[in-house]
Amino acid sequence: NRTANNKHKKGGAPHQHPHPFIDYYLRGRYFFSSALSIGLTPIIIMTSYKGRLLVSSSKATIAPLLHSTIISACSSALASRDAFTIALSGGSLPSFLASLSGSFAEAKVDPQFNKWHVILADERCVPSTGPNSDDSNLRSCREKFLDASGIPTNQIYGIDESLLSGMDADPAGCTDRIATSYQDEVVTYVLSKSGGVLDLALLGFGPDGHTCSLFPDHDLLREDTKLVAGIVDSPKPPPQRITLTLRVLNGGLTRRVVFCGAGGSKGPILRAVFATNVDLEALKQGGIDNPDGLVLTYADPAPYPCGMVRPEGGGGSIGSDEPVVDWVVDKDAAEGMGTAGGGGECKL
Repeated sequence: NRTANNKHKKGGAPHQHPHPFIDYYLRGRYFFSSALSIGLTPIIIMTSYKGRLLVSSSKATIAPLLHSTIISACSSALASRDAFTIALSGGSLPSFLASLSGSFAEAKVDPQFNKWHVILADERCVPSTGPNSDDSNLRSCREKFLDASGIPTNQIYGIDESLLSGMDADPAGCTDRIATSYQDEVVTYVLSKSGGVLDLALLGFGPDGHTCSLFPDHDLLREDTKLVAGIVDSPKPPPQRITLTLRVLNGGLTRRVVFCGAGGSKGPILRAVFATNVDLEALKQGGIDNPDGLVLTYADPAPYPCGMVRPEGGGGSIGSDEPVVDWVVDKDAAEGMGTAGGGGECKL
């Protein structure tokens, strides 16, 4: 399998992507249509892509801002149909969801958890239970949010763990089979619940700029047909994983994306992703813990995988100036993004 056996490319400038899909996309000039039956058709766009930055006063207060974006996406989805489809990442993200039910109650919004369908944005090829499950994203999401949420267990979709048995003998083939199974039996089915489009992808981003299991300079960034792909050479352990691809996140198959991250190590990534510096002094005066956030223009070409996530239908794409990507971060991360009034340093 081409994708599962790709090797992680070392070195080189992160913005150099010779494949036309990446080159056109990163320059902010083409998006793919969502008409799967006729393939991926480039559409010219005329403006730069934009995202919304929401800054919390501390890591401890990220949750309310993050929850406001989830409540908005959920309410919008359930107003038009009987399903809300969401993709969750692992890492530190699940810990921010522990009090989500309380935020729904405070907002006087019924989450209708019985109508949620939850998939994984990426997963490590390990069991979700037992002594070897520490790396499982599903286990983390269950322990910190899902088990207490009331979402029906048959609407929480993990990988087919029966396919893990061949991992030692054939890691590439096994990982590819798990990815194919997740695409065909889970992702395609869940998308059908919400009009063929995922309502919300809730993602983290690393200090190296990766998101999902899409890593800088990796050939998976060029995958433009599969919805789910396998990776056997992840630069972070464990090496075998599956991940949603940019085909899902950008190809007209995702309505809204929310990134969440905390800490000073995220500052350089944010500074690189956005073309505009942030006036931190102005942010300090009225932008902290503000759910309206700041609308910022993306840098082109995108320097990191997280900056390559640019869903159709928002933030400068045709017909809409409303951002559909939110970045929820704490002030330690935001401090790396700008200057005080255009010069000097500022502490939030």
